[in-house]
Amino acid sequence: MLKTLSSRSLGILVLLLIPMTASPQSIKVTLLGTGTPDPVIQRFGPSTLVEAGSEKMLFDCGRGATLRLWQLHHPLSDLTAVFFTHLHSDHIVGFPDLWLTGWLPPPFGHRTGPMHVYGPVGTAQMILYLKKAYQADIRIRTADEKLPLAGVAIVTKEITEGVAYEKNGVKVTAFNVDHGEFIKPAFGYRIDYQGRSIVLSGDTRFSENLIRFSKGTDVLFHEVGVAKAETLSTSEAARRIIGHHTSPEDAGKVFDRVKPKLAVYTHIVMLSTDPAIGAPTVDDLVSRTRETYSGPLEVGEDLMSVEVGDKITVHRFTDR
Repeated sequence: MLKTLSSRSLGILVLLLIPMTASPQSIKVTLLGTGTPDPVIQRFGPSTLVEAGSEKMLFDCGRGATLRLWQLHHPLSDLTAVFFTHLHSDHIVGFPDLWLTGWLPPPFGHRTGPMHVYGPVGTAQMILYLKKAYQADIRIRTADEKLPLAGVAIVTKEITEGVAYEKNGVKVTAFNVDHGEFIKPAFGYRIDYQGRSIVLSGDTRFSENLIRFSKGTDVLFHEVGVAKAETLSTSEAARRIIGHHTSPEDAGKVFDRVKPKLAVYTHIVMLSTDPAIGAPTVDDLVSRTRETYSGPLEVGEDLMSVEVGDKITVHRFTDR
């Protein structure tokens, strides 16, 4: 059933329906997972599907990415490239599932050629050891099920800031962000296609470099981290975690300077280390953002998609 309503935080039309295929001239972004390392069913691990022309690109592969893709009836073998923002476990833990399940012969898989993976320094070593870790599975399935070895191959490219991928009219540019002293490099990504663009912040604190690379973008997907004042005053661990992310107020400053047509929160850290104190709410997140930004804003949800075409349309997946 199709419903329409005005978003509380947006002021633009939002459609609630099962996600549809993007038009040939648009960019479609689907938030497969908007969560954190927290093992909760409401928000799976960080992962974003970007469809532009014939390209279907996955940015990060957190817990449950494979489930979400097939929930939307996207065969895993259809992905043309996988990009990692950085190598924290919550951004990569779903990759072995995507890789090996996509090699299996049923309709959700059937990959017969290599996967193409892009990421920061360390990505190649990670892939090498994944191949070693799963060598028994690979040996058994090639012998027993006659699966093609080419379908389990991975072509890995470690990237630096600059154009990381350019194919079929789609350009992916990586840029450095600030996720902390020991987490370097960490990337955000800008995707350009047919005069339209979107930016994925990756994990970052307030970043001037992100603002520079985001200028003129249509939609900015940005991470955010928030905890109650009581939590931050009593927990060193909470202060450390939140210190690696962008506060709602700082995110609002980023949005205000970039001035995208739409800002969307994803990888949403609403932190609680004490049940007695509890976590902030989505309303808290929005109200704190509004202290520094008054433009179009959406708080992302798993399976929500944004189509960037002649208009920007937000689709919410209701079959859950």
